Amino acid sequence: MQRIRFVLALFVLIGIVGSASANETFKQMAGRWRGSGTVNYSDGTRERVQCRAAYDVLKNGTHLQLNIRCASPSYNIDLVGSAQETNGRVTGTWSEASRNVAGQLSGTAEGNRVQVTATSPILTATLALVTHGSRQSVSIRSENPQSGLQSATLTLSR
Repeated sequence: MQRIRFVLALFVLIGIVGSASANETFKQMAGRWRGSGTVNYSDGTRERVQCRAAYDVLKNGTHLQLNIRCASPSYNIDLVGSAQETNGRVTGTWSEASRNVAGQLSGTAEGNRVQVTATSPILTATLALVTHGSRQSVSIRSENPQSGLQSATLTLSR
């Protein structure tokens, strides 16, 4: 009987720690970031981009407002999003102003990583954000072969 109680107590503890660490994912991202990266187009060309990102963390770490702006000689990205995390699951909305497109976000948040899929009637893309202290990697990949912008890879710091 004591073994069963111990195992149950262990599972409860693991559940509590797991939930707490999921909330920490957004908290690690809070603040303003700057950096650069590369945009890859469907015709095979690449361009360097300069970027700024801002993440506002709300409601004890379970809500995130994000704004990522990047500019290259021929392309601008102005991505705005609002996400909510519950038990490691992320849901929310996003919009990209320069292309006038918006949609839904869904995915996961765990440890130092947020991985979401952004969908809209005309676009589906994955967005991965990995935070290591004062450095962050952002990867955006289009799921649509016809999309002019195929991917963007950014390295940011605060």
